[in-house]
Amino acid sequence: MIPPSGVDAGAGPDRRSRLLLGFCAAAVAFAAVDTYVVVLALPDMMAAVSIPVDELQRAAPIVSGFLLGYVAMLPLIGRIADLRGQVPVLAASLAVFAVGSLVTAASYDLNTMVAGRFLQGAGGGGLVPATMALVAALYPIERRGLPLGVVSGVQEIGSVLGPLFGAFVLSFTSWRGIFAINLAVGVLLVVAVRTLWRQPAVEAPVGRGGHPATVTRPGRPDLLGGLAAVVLLVAGLAVFLQPPDLKRDLTWGQFFIPYVEDGSRWVTPVGLVAIGALVVLALRCAFAKRPIIDARGWFRAAIDADLVGATLLAVALGGIVLAFASADPEVAVFNPKGGWFLLGSGLAAAAFVVHLIRADAPIIPRAALAAMPAWGSLAVSFLIGWALIAALVDIPLFARTTTHRDSQLGAALILLRFLVALPIGAVVGGYLIRRLPAGVITAVGMLLAAGGFFWMAQWDATSLDGFASNVPLVIGGLGFGLALAPVNAAILSTTTHDTHGLASALVVVARMVGMLVGISVLTTWGLRQLHAEHERNPDLGLVELAIVQEQAVFTGAAVAALLAAGLALVLFRQAPTRGLAAAEVLRTGG
Repeated sequence: MIPPSGVDAGAGPDRRSRLLLGFCAAAVAFAAVDTYVVVLALPDMMAAVSIPVDELQRAAPIVSGFLLGYVAMLPLIGRIADLRGQVPVLAASLAVFAVGSLVTAASYDLNTMVAGRFLQGAGGGGLVPATMALVAALYPIERRGLPLGVVSGVQEIGSVLGPLFGAFVLSFTSWRGIFAINLAVGVLLVVAVRTLWRQPAVEAPVGRGGHPATVTRPGRPDLLGGLAAVVLLVAGLAVFLQPPDLKRDLTWGQFFIPYVEDGSRWVTPVGLVAIGALVVLALRCAFAKRPIIDARGWFRAAIDADLVGATLLAVALGGIVLAFASADPEVAVFNPKGGWFLLGSGLAAAAFVVHLIRADAPIIPRAALAAMPAWGSLAVSFLIGWALIAALVDIPLFARTTTHRDSQLGAALILLRFLVALPIGAVVGGYLIRRLPAGVITAVGMLLAAGGFFWMAQWDATSLDGFASNVPLVIGGLGFGLALAPVNAAILSTTTHDTHGLASALVVVARMVGMLVGISVLTTWGLRQLHAEHERNPDLGLVELAIVQEQAVFTGAAVAALLAAGLALVLFRQAPTRGLAAAEVLRTGG
């Protein structure tokens, strides 16, 4: 591979490349914010699609749709980043995120809203593995801990910035303004990333499947495809928004009248124009010599990345997301249809294992995770997610139960103390990678997190009134932060350069699955402790019983953190994260 201008394989990136990585980290942070931005906006979003407030379960797809896109698409996107290059995948992921934001902002029913959220999740999730792989490509192994810590920290801080960002925007506009801002920021980040990226000259690069990698050549742009895209945008927005002034106009209103009685808005003249423009754009992207979207190249990259295996893995992960993301813990660990979702997930997982054995070039190469620190990173990441979700959900819930019963903002500010410490710990953990083994740093971090949880498990109704309550919050945040970068460093140092995007994606998937399973199991366990305590002490009030539940959740999270610490010490012993040969250089394709 030929290094890009300004990148030295031993010395690390130049100023321009560091600035590029900074914008990529900002994109990761913004996508993380969007994961939690619906917390305050959800009631208004439900009203917009005619879902009553007392039927919250019907709105679950708004949340699970984002998580489904985020988790299920991560392995494929990460593998494509290995084959096609990190920066092109970053730019494409930002573009998908921006399109999803546009669809969500203009949505008119639940289906379009969920579709928009799915696209946001797929685009936002794709930013993480590509950025992690970019760090591995730009920095030598002994110097990549600190940037990995920064990326890990900004990814996690979105859990509190999301609700705060949503509250700020809702103070002066509607929920649609949140996603309109997402659209604008996404477009700006695409421009920044593409401007800073300098593609080196390559000679006939070849993809993994033997196909020539796509190389951009100068020439006349696809004017017809561009025109179709503009028409699609204008007509599509008209279909989605149906501006009242135009609908009431005697002339323009005719374009919004369906051709059939009670027909959908897509069988109106303006709807058919939008569909026609979409067909033309798709054909141009598929057959034009220089299309505005290189559909052939991306499809070829997906085939080379093992599209069949990625689909089976996506179904397996999607079943887990759907089973747990919309669960009602007061009824069961997963939702009423969760058994069927898990059955489908299990069948897809079995088919995926068979595919891995038989395929010539599976999405997860058979030797990719052979090293103990590689597969160990997934196990440790799963347990970290299991414990972390208890902090993100139950710390503000405890605050709402006790000292901030009428203030969601006040409860969020309690969690802010934890989350301010988290990125600090992530940066410190990344810095320590140069001097200490990854297993030791991870274990120390998770022991701190466990200590913080055991302390929180002793909280009572007045604990948050005292200054001492800040100690377990800060200790816990620092502990989780310390563990993030070493886990990423362990898997990146024990996998080959051509699987770094996939490896980073699998670490994130493991943590997200841990969070989904963990919150459902821990909450169900907490509720059982609540009911048991109520049977022993029928005179206890609701606040006292709720505290019992939260204490049980914190104790369970502490146990998960201890397990993560022990596994990290054992499984990361052979991770060469300190002072090995220089990392690979930034790749552009093939």
